[in-house]
Amino acid sequence: MDLQSTETNNTLIITVNEARIDASAAIRFKDSMRALTESGPAKAVLDLSQVTFVDSSGLGAIVASMKQLRSGQQLDLAGLTPDVAKVFRLTRMDSVFVIHDSIESMTRQAAG
Repeated sequence: MDLQSTETNNTLIITVNEARIDASAAIRFKDSMRALTESGPAKAVLDLSQVTFVDSSGLGAIVASMKQLRSGQQLDLAGLTPDVAKVFRLTRMDSVFVIHDSIESMTRQAAG
């Protein structure tokens, strides 16, 4: 699973460089997320702007990634494409996660 991370303003930004988070990638996704967040800052943001498809296994992997965070850590989401946003709405996971329109808009909000 191709995840890339950068740290900006005490926030870990994790970009998913894949089009799909599905059953074939779910375990690799969770393992990669655990490795990236285990020693990171209190806030992490998962940039899903390149992801066009998430199935139930992928959704489960994203939720599991949130649950495996240390106490006090938070996982937000950003850049949901229309199909991915629909999955989050239909499963009501949009009420579990803080969802930002994009990394850029989230960064502007934090600065302003």
